[in-house]
Amino acid sequence: MALEITDANFEETVLKSDKPVLVDFWAAWCGPCRMVGPVIEEISKEYDGKAVIGKLDVDANQEYAAKFGVRNIPTVLMFQNGEVVGRQVGVAAKNVYAEAIDKLL
Repeated sequence: MALEITDANFEETVLKSDKPVLVDFWAAWCGPCRMVGPVIEEISKEYDGKAVIGKLDVDANQEYAAKFGVRNIPTVLMFQNGEVVGRQVGVAAKNVYAEAIDKLL
């Protein structure tokens, strides 16, 4: 299951991770976000132990959404060594997210 990422645990979970990290910035009221959610859950199972997969609710956690310029949701950011190395805005197919992770493994 995808980790719940918050402003409180973002630095530890995402920025200090020694593995690639995928963060889905979403909100409960966002229709396209609900389409991406199940895909992110599937990816979290497939990459368990290889990458960190998480979801950040932008309504409850605005600090890092603002810091990384997330203006539209869903936005999925890829991090490696604390740096943003990829960005996907809007709904994308599962293979788009999988390929982004594979490039970093």
